Amino acid sequence: MVMNTKIYKQVHSLAKDLLKASQGKNQQEFDKSYAQLLKICEEHEDSPKDHPVQWETLADFTEDLEQAIALYEKALLKAEAIESKDFCASIGYSLATMKIELGDTKAAIANLEKAKVNCANTDDKLLKAEVHDLLFKLKKN
Repeated sequence: MVMNTKIYKQVHSLAKDLLKASQGKNQQEFDKSYAQLLKICEEHEDSPKDHPVQWETLADFTEDLEQAIALYEKALLKAEAIESKDFCASIGYSLATMKIELGDTKAAIANLEKAKVNCANTDDKLLKAEVHDLLFKLKKN
């Protein structure tokens, strides 16, 4: 499934705005852009324009860990539904890092194991290395 170009451009632009607001510690602009991104996600949810990238992006900028995990899990389900190994791998990695922050190493390892399988079908060498290294580190401890 290819993401709608107009929506992709909106999500990409909002991600840049969120990053800029975050770096500049401008909470008002961050909140405004976050609300716009959330609206896009909710507006297109379960429609032909729904896509995991919008949910993953929303999760990336969600400050509450539990809420971010719920959004990543939603994004992962959507990525699995369209059989996107790239998105499944990157979302799985992000989920694992969140689980580590919550102290849930077992769940982090499970997410990384799935991400590793999905990485085998991608060309993203950096993501493959990050998944491998984090999985190795967690299993070593």
